[in-house]
Amino acid sequence: MSLLVFGHRNPDTDAICSALAYADFLRRSTRPDAVAACCGPPNQRTEFVLRRAGLPAPRLVMDVRPQVEDICRREVVTASLGDSFHVAYQRMKEGDLRAIPVVDPHRRVVGVLSVLDLMDLFFRDSGDAIRARTVATNLQTMCEVLGGSFQHALDPEQRDELLVMVGAMSAEGFTERMEAYPNHRLVVVCGDRPTIQLPAIEHGVRALVITGGFKLSAGLVELAKARKVSVVLSPFDTVNTTLRLKSSQFIDPVVETGVLTLPAKATAAEVRGAVERSTQPVFPVVGDDGGLVGLAFKSDLLNPPRPQLVLVDHNEFGQAVAGADEAEIVEVLDHHRLGGGLKSTQPIRFVNEPVGSTCTLVARQFRGAGLEPDQAVALCMASGIISDTLHLRSPTTTDVDRDMLAWLEPLCGQDLVAYAREFFEVGSALRSKAPAEVIREDCKEFTEHSVRFSISQIEEMGFELFWERKDDLRQALEEFARRQGLDFSALLVTDVVSNGSVLLLSRESEAWEEINYPRLDRGLYELRNVVSRKKQLLPLVSQVLAGR
Repeated sequence: MSLLVFGHRNPDTDAICSALAYADFLRRSTRPDAVAACCGPPNQRTEFVLRRAGLPAPRLVMDVRPQVEDICRREVVTASLGDSFHVAYQRMKEGDLRAIPVVDPHRRVVGVLSVLDLMDLFFRDSGDAIRARTVATNLQTMCEVLGGSFQHALDPEQRDELLVMVGAMSAEGFTERMEAYPNHRLVVVCGDRPTIQLPAIEHGVRALVITGGFKLSAGLVELAKARKVSVVLSPFDTVNTTLRLKSSQFIDPVVETGVLTLPAKATAAEVRGAVERSTQPVFPVVGDDGGLVGLAFKSDLLNPPRPQLVLVDHNEFGQAVAGADEAEIVEVLDHHRLGGGLKSTQPIRFVNEPVGSTCTLVARQFRGAGLEPDQAVALCMASGIISDTLHLRSPTTTDVDRDMLAWLEPLCGQDLVAYAREFFEVGSALRSKAPAEVIREDCKEFTEHSVRFSISQIEEMGFELFWERKDDLRQALEEFARRQGLDFSALLVTDVVSNGSVLLLSRESEAWEEINYPRLDRGLYELRNVVSRKKQLLPLVSQVLAGR
């Protein structure tokens, strides 16, 4: 499994760009298997960045809990109804498996065949002389299993319930015993013994198997043709020929058909209970079309491998991709406050610094390692810094951000002043998205003083569109809070021109009266010179909640 580098849910430009750039850094330094991933689609501004840089979006992964298809063995040998014991056993041996799926011509699972099932073909009904001799097969399969040839063949593909009899006694005793069985079902096995061959042919047996590499005489072949007796030549001695004839039986009667199959897209957690209760040795894995995808083993399903993750631009499970709490977090690179819930069984590299952008930290990694990013990755990192620091005008901006952006600029192949202006003009959420989509654009959930809430943030060129849509946005906030079970939801709309914001709340309590910013309407405040969610708004909200 690859090392996945993830930004937070509802990713903004810094989350996407830092994941792409840090995955590139890791591939070039320590982890060639690093892959950038995201748990939400890029917004319009991020899509603008990716187009300009010529980079593909990160792999979209909504849940990192391993799916059955991630765990199963893909290269699987199979059997089919009508296969012989010999063929099925050889495939098990080649695949080092004690059970294999049985499939139809469309690779849909019919059942499972185990080694124990195969043994039942050899040893069942050993107390019944007739059933112990019975071999359900056809002459063509018998010949193939023997590695032999026909001297004469009649309806070799016809399926028969054959009775195997070895001509290893006196001719008189053999003839007497042979006549006790129905001739059309008899297969007589003998070596170069005309005294056995002649009565068998005259009796009109279904087939005569000549062992030891011998052949039937020309005269007896002609008689066999007249009596409609097929003749098979075996290179083995009589004992080994008889064993191989037993192994030419069709597997059909012992295939276990009432088997549990597992959907390829199900998670290991979803199938764990059913797998624990099952006695199956293996579990066929099937796709949506019912076709076989692979083979899963109980031990792997009950103890699946944990995916390895690097978290960038966040450090809280509440903001991470689904299933992150069941994964192995190997590294964190972030610039936000420390959240709760993150644990590890081993020491990990944890970088969390008060800079304006995670891309700043990634760029510093490149420079510190003496690696120069290519133009696409350099522009990607510059875009993350421009986005999160409002092109170095946000109060979260540090000298490190300025230094890293200055280092990146000649590598980008762009006039970053003109580029930043174009970046902020692109993708107005208020112009292009429904209210519910605006709320989810860059939304993070928090818990402060036992209060669960969310804060979404968008950047706009002026507030004109906000005033037109504020009632719809308030309704969307109320619906989002209700659906997510939050105490309230907030939307911070930042004007990148004036460096100010307005704050819209789904619900406000009396505690909000203590806020030292003008109240413009129900649940609506003007926040002059506030542009940062993490450094300005979140501490303000925490202070308000502490005094409620």
